[in-house]
Amino acid sequence: MYRIRARSTIGASSLHPMVFAMNPAYLAFALLGLIWGSNFLFMKWASLWITPAQIVFLRVLFGFLPLLVYAFATKALAWKQLRHAHHFVVMSLLATSVYYYAFAKGASLLLSSVAGMLSGAIPLFSFVCAWALLRAERPSPRMMVGVVCGFVGVLMIARPWNGAVASVDLSGVAYMAAGSLSVGCSFVYARRFLSKLDMSPVALSTWQIGFALLTIACVTPFDGITRIAHDARATVGLVLGLGLLGTGVAYILYYFIVQRLGALAASSVTYIPPVIALGIGVLLAHEPIHPLDLLAMACILGGVFLLQSGRSPQKTTTVARRPA
Repeated sequence: MYRIRARSTIGASSLHPMVFAMNPAYLAFALLGLIWGSNFLFMKWASLWITPAQIVFLRVLFGFLPLLVYAFATKALAWKQLRHAHHFVVMSLLATSVYYYAFAKGASLLLSSVAGMLSGAIPLFSFVCAWALLRAERPSPRMMVGVVCGFVGVLMIARPWNGAVASVDLSGVAYMAAGSLSVGCSFVYARRFLSKLDMSPVALSTWQIGFALLTIACVTPFDGITRIAHDARATVGLVLGLGLLGTGVAYILYYFIVQRLGALAASSVTYIPPVIALGIGVLLAHEPIHPLDLLAMACILGGVFLLQSGRSPQKTTTVARRPA
């Protein structure tokens, strides 16, 4: 979720298949997309037993542990970094607490496949926030078409014109949009205040998740949180899927991909989670899917593609994207 300078922007399509097979970064790329795409079903399962706030607390708790171990192993942390604690607190709210809560609430109100498809719009919200608040980049016509196309896809999923008979909960869509907007604002804040700090992304993320854990613990009602243990599937999905893998390991994989392939190539993982979430929702959870939903997802992903490909070459070496 921080500005990272790309070491390489070579895409997978330009490499020989043998290189693809030998480079572990591509395996990490596919694994990260699978992890993020499955998160929505895990949130849906957990929401049947505990509240969204409790889901976020447990997710952050079990996600913080492997991230902390990795940060210590790489010697990324130092006490002097706490002089930036006020920035860590803001980022913990925007890019973790509010973002995770909004997505957990949205997933509890929507089909997991629908929530996953809506998450594909995160880059659209990030761009709008950056353009509105930073004015650092003049959008090209191609980029503007991409933004419009993406948000048309969101509207096609929400279908507000159907009113009370709509099959999609509009409040759930609103929560997903709020979570995406929070991530977009966090990108602006990180670019404005954190991009020039002499700190590794691992350190920044560890402090961010750590402060988020403290703030979430202060506001989470713990009454009934043990109900999650009544369902082994929901427990494993929350602890392993959302926590250890979806939060902790996902950060580690993302930065590994950035180091091996560059930030531009790493940002392409955006396209995988909506597709994975749709497939898991339909095949495993037996959720219904409508042709309009497929068209909507195509609009969202197509809009993101137009947005990213419409950037000028000198702008494409920095990327802002948080694990879902």
